[in-house]
Amino acid sequence: MKRFLQVLLLLTLGAALAFAGGSGQASTQAAAPETISVGGSTSVTPLMELFEEEYTRLNPNVTITISGTGSGDGITGSASGIYDIGMSSRELRPAEIGTGLTPLVVAIDGIAVIINNNSPISNLSIDQVRDIYTGVITRWEELGAAANGKTGGIAVISREPGSGTRGAFQEILEFTDANLISNVIILDGTGAIRSAVSQNPDAIGYISSGSVDNSVRALNIEGASPSVANIRNGSYRIARPFILITRTGVAPTPAASAFLDWVMGSQGQAIVARSWVSVN
Repeated sequence: MKRFLQVLLLLTLGAALAFAGGSGQASTQAAAPETISVGGSTSVTPLMELFEEEYTRLNPNVTITISGTGSGDGITGSASGIYDIGMSSRELRPAEIGTGLTPLVVAIDGIAVIINNNSPISNLSIDQVRDIYTGVITRWEELGAAANGKTGGIAVISREPGSGTRGAFQEILEFTDANLISNVIILDGTGAIRSAVSQNPDAIGYISSGSVDNSVRALNIEGASPSVANIRNGSYRIARPFILITRTGVAPTPAASAFLDWVMGSQGQAIVARSWVSVN
């Protein structure tokens, strides 16, 4: 009897150790690494970087690579499969959607018209901004009272062809490339325009309202600042969507699908609401 109890005790201890070893092994098993490639609009990039920072903190097995290369590249790159997710800061045209693309609006962004911090100008009308960009107005004093005493030639700065910000800006202000002032200064990317305006007291440019910092000043348009509240209620009229793009009929990878669900959920939209207008 005594020997039987000893054998039973040894069997029980062995089973317990095997169970502990097996459960310990399972608990240390890490999720498989996943990579999501994202590319496109430089205006959407700052928001995407905030998404990436928080999402990868919550999901350390996921790596998100981000290429800020312009909306045009985001559209073509997602269509060709170079990117799992493309970024665009303008509406997709019917012909682009027809190539097999599905747009997802994740935020609404104002396009801020920016000037140098030393400029005395504070408010312009939509018509005045259009007239500056189409060459009807070429000197600050031609703005009349809105010039607030400022004189001299206007250094007009715009984005490169294919930029989603440029496309949306021109569409909202109702002019085309053919109407753009001939001596316009063309720069690539949000940062380049912001830097150029910050260094030139005669400059005017436009960037995503979420990318305005203390190096430049955003003008009021028709009396409304490009605040989240004014973009939401429509009083600030120069606004456009931020869009993430996937391929129609081609299921996103499980990792990309889970990320998009998170972006549209409460945590992702809370990040949007920091500097942009959330859509959910």
